[in-house]
Amino acid sequence: MSDTRRRVKVYMLNEDRQWDDRGTGHVSSTYVERLKGISLLVRAESDGSLLLESKISPNTAYQKQQDTLIVWSEAENYDLALSFQEKAGCDEIWEKICQVQGKDPAVEITQDPIDESEEERFEEMPESSHLVDLPQCELNKLEEIADLVTSVLSSPIRREKLALALMNEGYIKKLLQLFQVCEDLENTEGLHHLYEIIRGVLFLNKAALFEVMFSDDCIMDVVGCLEYDPSLVQPKKHREFLTKTAKFKEVIPITDSELRQKIHQTYRVQYIQDIILPTPSVFEENFLSTLTSFIFFNKVEIVSMLQEDEKFLSEVFAQLTDEATEDGKRRELVNFFKEFCAFSQTLQPQNRDAFFKTLANLGILPALEIVMGMDDLQVRAAATDIFSYLVEFSPSMVREFVMQEPQHNEDDILLINVVIKQMICDTDPELGGAVQLMGLLRTLIDPENMLAPTNKTEKTEFLSFFYKFCMHVLTAPLLANTAEEKSVKDGVVGPPKIGAVCPDNFQTAQLLALILELLTFCVEHHTYHIKNYIMNKDLLRRVLVLMNSKHTFLALCALRFMRRIIGLKDEFYNRYIIKGNLFEPVINALLDNGTRYNLLNSAIIELFEFIKVEDIKSLIAHIVDNFYKALESIEYVQTFKGLKTRYEQEKDRQSQRLNSVPSVLRHNRYRRDARAMEDDEEMWFNEDDDEEGEAVPPIEKSKPDDEFPDNYGKFIEAIKVKESEDKENLPKRTSSGSFKFTFTHSAAAANGANGANSKSVGSPPSPASPNSSSAKSTNSPATAMTKAGLVGLVDYPDDEEEEEEE
Repeated sequence: MSDTRRRVKVYMLNEDRQWDDRGTGHVSSTYVERLKGISLLVRAESDGSLLLESKISPNTAYQKQQDTLIVWSEAENYDLALSFQEKAGCDEIWEKICQVQGKDPAVEITQDPIDESEEERFEEMPESSHLVDLPQCELNKLEEIADLVTSVLSSPIRREKLALALMNEGYIKKLLQLFQVCEDLENTEGLHHLYEIIRGVLFLNKAALFEVMFSDDCIMDVVGCLEYDPSLVQPKKHREFLTKTAKFKEVIPITDSELRQKIHQTYRVQYIQDIILPTPSVFEENFLSTLTSFIFFNKVEIVSMLQEDEKFLSEVFAQLTDEATEDGKRRELVNFFKEFCAFSQTLQPQNRDAFFKTLANLGILPALEIVMGMDDLQVRAAATDIFSYLVEFSPSMVREFVMQEPQHNEDDILLINVVIKQMICDTDPELGGAVQLMGLLRTLIDPENMLAPTNKTEKTEFLSFFYKFCMHVLTAPLLANTAEEKSVKDGVVGPPKIGAVCPDNFQTAQLLALILELLTFCVEHHTYHIKNYIMNKDLLRRVLVLMNSKHTFLALCALRFMRRIIGLKDEFYNRYIIKGNLFEPVINALLDNGTRYNLLNSAIIELFEFIKVEDIKSLIAHIVDNFYKALESIEYVQTFKGLKTRYEQEKDRQSQRLNSVPSVLRHNRYRRDARAMEDDEEMWFNEDDDEEGEAVPPIEKSKPDDEFPDNYGKFIEAIKVKESEDKENLPKRTSSGSFKFTFTHSAAAANGANGANSKSVGSPPSPASPNSSSAKSTNSPATAMTKAGLVGLVDYPDDEEEEEEE
């Protein structure tokens, strides 16, 4: 099968009237017993599989185009094309088709596309009407010619006959000569007729006519005819644009004259289709399918010719990465590559693979790293588009390059960090570029498209790399805008507060929302790495600061982040939330929202409804113990009463269970030493993660950071050490002896009560909060549960007395 004459590409026209590449192979014509006739067979050159098996039907209309294309329709909306590597192969198969159908190989179409009604009328017509008689090509006949061309468009038979007549008599060139005469004479009426004629000829949809009309000596006159639309007061100046405004820029001189001519032709024909011709109506949408094919195959040829010229591409890359290259020149080089990559989308899959591998070998990614860091907005935008083509083609190729970058380089010059900084520094008020870059980052960190070779290391290695070198860059704006504020009076660090200006700036809020969307994606897909990062950085606490933002969409993003974490039903996350008292900002937001029935209200209630329905015992106990007094008067939903009911049911179950245990064992059965819990937590950090597939070393610190402990175990220890130092954060005992909760909100407000009459909510302090004083507080009914890490076990007042005795 080494005969290149028979080498073809198989194309099929899709629903969008675009040609889909079905593969490359070798064509043969042979008798197929199953189909009972001579058939066209194409077998793939890669594995010999059958790409095409099509019987040559005597009634099928086959069309030969551009010397190397054969196009036909096998059924309604099922068009096929064979693109031959060599003209000789096309001629050989064309002769075989014509032989089967009893046609002369000199014709370019073997059958008239006739429907039944048309066929009946055709049979009734006298013989003389089979021919289309063209009027003499003269000025006074232009109106007659225009009427003829317009009248045949509704009849497939007459379109075919007219196309043959136009070809046989060299009529197109005669018409274009008349156009020059009409322009010289300023004959407006004649020019309007010529517009109708040329537009009608284009709608004949014949490749042979396009070859003539789009040749170098005719195409500008065709464009000229199309300037004189009768519906316009003044003619358009398309030729002036094409010859004076539109400049052909050669970033590197193209020496191949055929390639230059093909590039010029493709640009002009694309201009005719996109700019000059009106949008076709529903009845005309198929009239220009051959024009679309003409442009498509031209682009394939251009990319193939450029790709084969290794000296040309090497020179382009050399200049692109040369520091001495002027900014203007580099801008042109980047724009060339952007267009080159866009054209490459027309290639068949295996050729596209070779194309991108060629670019990778030449150093496209290091070059992008340079140009994406430039100040020129146009260059950065073009480089981003090229990067998107590469990521879409092969995320693994980009990941492999990123991990091979020298580790001794500073983090900010790594390609992914350059992309993240582009996203963060997008100057567009709508953040159009940032949204595009966020999508690319999401593709790169998506485990679903990470290959699983025999050693299965890509996922593990890349995610470890990303969290070590890149995650701190991504979260920097989030951490900066939710930084802890120090009290001016006593220098004590208070809880994180929303920044005075930045997060309430709409553009910054949009950026933070994008970052949160990416982090939420990580929570769903990077179980181990993101869990370690969240707990090391106390990230959820920082995110929930954004619940105070005046931009509701940002508050919802923060809430969605927490909802994804709780949705995992992971007890390590649950203990982290309880320890940090992280429901407080959510409940504050609910109460602040008052009686407004909006998305924020519904989203917060859905969060608590999920906890109730899934019966997450540790969270239910924490919420009821610490926040129920603030929520019990919210009655427009039954969620909070349902949480209380679940809590009491579990309490009863535990009571029955404890009562069934001998009193000697009761005090110790469900208790675990605090050190045992810490050992378990430390063990978890050293265990294999079920969803990540294999053991991953804990994340190394990306930067020296004294603000957070190194791992979750130390985080827990640090909180215990600081418990005695945090007494100033405890709920204050009022003169009546009760405790005052940290809220200044009321559930009465959420139910529409008068705000002036509402009072601060009284509630016991949170035993799981870092603000708790000690495990021996008499107002700590859930202490044993959170301390021991058991799900749903609740201490009772008698247990607390026993604990005090101990």
